Amino acid sequence: MTVIPHAGPMTREDLEELRSAQGESAIRYELLDGSILVTPAPGRWHQTAAFGLARLLHEHKPHELVVLMAPFDVDLSEDTSLQPDILVARRGDLTDRNLPTAPVLAVEVLSPSTRRIDLTLKRDRFREAGCASYWTVDPLVPSVTMWELQEGTYERVVVAQGDQPVAVTTPFPVRLTPSALLAD
Repeated sequence: MTVIPHAGPMTREDLEELRSAQGESAIRYELLDGSILVTPAPGRWHQTAAFGLARLLHEHKPHELVVLMAPFDVDLSEDTSLQPDILVARRGDLTDRNLPTAPVLAVEVLSPSTRRIDLTLKRDRFREAGCASYWTVDPLVPSVTMWELQEGTYERVVVAQGDQPVAVTTPFPVRLTPSALLAD
């Protein structure tokens, strides 16, 4: 990941200008508290885990929720526009271009280049925005860690590894096994 220097905090407008100047690219550009985050294209196991979980969530979601994969902007403020690997949002909250509020669930698939950001800065920013659930998937272990927002703080509610099955009810009932997310 690279942080691009800029005189003063950047805005979503600056982010759009940067993306337009870059054209079609596999590189992801996000805005976090006025700083641009540049992330390389994800690798095979990252994409396999993300697709596996997104497919599973899509199969079990209720009609009023939508499951989307990156790149799709979650605009939390004028200086923060993030693209979680997977997001679950209320259908009525979405526009054609973005999600202008916190999702119901944000999921990040950990990569060596993004692990620190996903486990600290992005998780904290989603917590501050009121995102009810935040999950991380580590395709190298494989594992899933789930946090739920309780009284303004994320409480870790599930950590599952390998072939250990997990059943959750939030944001809707779904069962998963971390190792099965990597079946390609």
